[in-house]
Amino acid sequence: MWSTRRQQTVLIIVVVALLSAAGFLYFSGSAPDQRQNDPQRLARGQEVYKAYCAACHGDNLEGQENWQQRGADGLLPAPPHDASGHTWHHPDQQLFQITKLGTAALVGGDYKSTMVGFADQLSDEDIRAVIDFIKSRWPDEIRRRQAEVTTRASQAQ
Repeated sequence: MWSTRRQQTVLIIVVVALLSAAGFLYFSGSAPDQRQNDPQRLARGQEVYKAYCAACHGDNLEGQENWQQRGADGLLPAPPHDASGHTWHHPDQQLFQITKLGTAALVGGDYKSTMVGFADQLSDEDIRAVIDFIKSRWPDEIRRRQAEVTTRASQAQ
């Protein structure tokens, strides 16, 4: 039979492990943030979007014209972030990494993109707020499907 002290030690280890896992998921951007529908957070996300994203991705998340066709410079125009684009096809962690590091850093090799990373300009919280703002503009069905993509990606890790 286990002693009370041993049971307490095991319980403490389990709690620390669970808290560590939860913290890792939160700070890596993989766990869904329960604050994603908070009006203040969405307002902050909208403010950051307007300041850093709208110039390329449009005031209404509509993206640039012909966003699926490379321009004369060989680069793809900025895609829409509304339901008509492909943003919702990606898990939260990937959206976070693209925003923080830029597309070229994430894809690697000699891939070129006009999507720069914002690690030097935006905090992780601001990046998450922008992503939550974008997601808040999607229809419920698209949000549900994107949440499934995020869940599958986090389970595969």
